[in-house]
Amino acid sequence: MIDPVRRFFPLCLLAILVVGSVGCGGGSKPKLVPVAGHMTLAGQPLTAGSLSFHTDEGNPYTGDKPSCQLQLDGSFTMRTYPHGDGVPPGKYKVTLVPALAARIKKPELGDPAKTTLKIDVPDAGIADHRIDLP
Repeated sequence: MIDPVRRFFPLCLLAILVVGSVGCGGGSKPKLVPVAGHMTLAGQPLTAGSLSFHTDEGNPYTGDKPSCQLQLDGSFTMRTYPHGDGVPPGKYKVTLVPALAARIKKPELGDPAKTTLKIDVPDAGIADHRIDLP
């Protein structure tokens, strides 16, 4: 007689592998291109906050919005969670985190429906995009 553990072990192992592989991935990864730059306010680096890209008219991307933290020198490197560094090519509206937008007295920049900041990300990406706020 075959031990029940030995009999069902291969089936349990196969089931774990199948379930584990189905749970990983969450769909296909979008094409990401590098987007980096600097943000300034009245010529000084803008810091202590984050910025986000929201799809604009004609952009078919529907995943999580690309975002990043502003560094101490005002630099930024966009990421698209959970896929990694970069942004799917296309047109975007740019927003600041609402607390930062309020602090610099530009609350419209914290609202994707009101922001005047826009970016068109080409297939090659952008190495040093400058956003200079007056």
